[in-house]
Amino acid sequence: MRAVARRRGGYTHDVEVEGGHRFVIDEPKSSGGGGEGPSPTRAVAGALAACTAITCEMYAERKGWELGAVEVEVEAQYDDEGRWVEAALTLRVDTELDDDQRERLLRIAGRCPVHRALTGELPISITDRIEVG
Repeated sequence: MRAVARRRGGYTHDVEVEGGHRFVIDEPKSSGGGGEGPSPTRAVAGALAACTAITCEMYAERKGWELGAVEVEVEAQYDDEGRWVEAALTLRVDTELDDDQRERLLRIAGRCPVHRALTGELPISITDRIEVG
């Protein structure tokens, strides 16, 4: 999988993800951006919410559990320099779960790929070159 961000102007970037998907990432106007899309950290919070929901839905489907509507809310806390320092995740489902289902679903929520990447389980290497052109 490959993702590429290309500067449109200012801090606004057009992002293309393998498979032909495109979206815009920007900074808010209060930070000097154009406000044309979510900031990178807000996009990550959205990815965490979506990935958690999908992971829980897939798990429940495999177990034959009906969850009804699923909603995941991520609340991010920032420090004075604007760095993301903490996130709280709330999972909501329409169906009553027993204690075992609740425990298992919460455990699997913490195993979604985005959560694992954010908690340091994904090595990221930066090449030692800068290409021109």
